[in-house]
Amino acid sequence: MTRTPPKKKAKEVVKLLRAERPDYAYLKSVFRALREELEIAVPRKEVRLPEVPTEEDIRRFYQAVWNCRNFADMVLIKTLFYTGVRVSELVAIRLDEVDVEGCQIRITQGKGSKDRQVPFPRSFRELLALHIGQMQTKGAVYLFESVRKHKYTDRGVRKMLARYATQAGITRSMSPHKWRHFLFTWLKKEGIDDALIQPYSGHATRQSLEIYSRLSLADAQGAYNQAMERFPIR
Repeated sequence: MTRTPPKKKAKEVVKLLRAERPDYAYLKSVFRALREELEIAVPRKEVRLPEVPTEEDIRRFYQAVWNCRNFADMVLIKTLFYTGVRVSELVAIRLDEVDVEGCQIRITQGKGSKDRQVPFPRSFRELLALHIGQMQTKGAVYLFESVRKHKYTDRGVRKMLARYATQAGITRSMSPHKWRHFLFTWLKKEGIDDALIQPYSGHATRQSLEIYSRLSLADAQGAYNQAMERFPIR
């Protein structure tokens, strides 16, 4: 079957519609009705699930970190794994945004220019406090800074993660976002409700905003603490 070229067919349709003096909304309604009359289904975009590292991956990765005995790297990677923050958020954390006693970190102006609180396990409190003490002694402003008192960069953290992945023998791509997916997927497997994960992840949809806004941080902290006692790395 030979079809009329689209441009020629469009001119035929224009002759029928010109008298209607259509605007965008009217044309949209007309073509929606046409699809229904012709029984043409709207193709759905395939949704691909993100690749999520396994517990074995995270154990091998952290073992490589442990073997290098770099204290600052160890603290950074644990912070990333425990909180699920984005790398851009991680490098922007200031020392005064860490509540060691409350086991929470304030993320200021995260994605979407939103502020939020993220938790970390009680088991990490002592190690993180030691790191903070060292950074304060150096006069640092940010939680992670170089010896030249420059805060870490997004690119620098990504290169660090790639280096440890190579040392761990992990050959496939392990972007920081995949480790973030691991935490939230793992919490979900542990039975943590989406409504508790949501405030930590920094994601929000119109459908979920109402229910999430009713949840206090304290409600989520207890469930998070219990789950993180079983996290693959300690």
